[in-house]
Amino acid sequence: MPRPPKERWVECLPSFTHFTPRGVALSDREEICLTIDEFEALRLKDFVGLDQVGSARRMNLAQSTYQRVLAGARAKLTRAVVEGKALRIQGGRYRVLRPPGEEEARPGAVAATSPQGVQSCPACGTSLT
Repeated sequence: MPRPPKERWVECLPSFTHFTPRGVALSDREEICLTIDEFEALRLKDFVGLDQVGSARRMNLAQSTYQRVLAGARAKLTRAVVEGKALRIQGGRYRVLRPPGEEEARPGAVAATSPQGVQSCPACGTSLT
């Protein structure tokens, strides 16, 4: 029996969870789903500018696991852009909290499997509505 997957640590939930090509209704397009942990991997590497070791550490992952998550996220994002598909960010196994090395979880940090019902990110306060 395989070991259950570990929760990945994320520092903040995305402010926007749906992207569609301009002029096309969401209901008219096939969707590609990017999980919250894949979003966090992209954010840490490509937006924040951390290296793989630092990004993996902040997500509580082995570097090899982080590389697989990042590669999968980039493939999904590229497919959505090249093929003109809608992109939805939701789901996955994750926990919203401070990165390793910081003293304690941010007040109100929660474990969740999707942002449904969450009005704002407990880590950074970003509104999700």
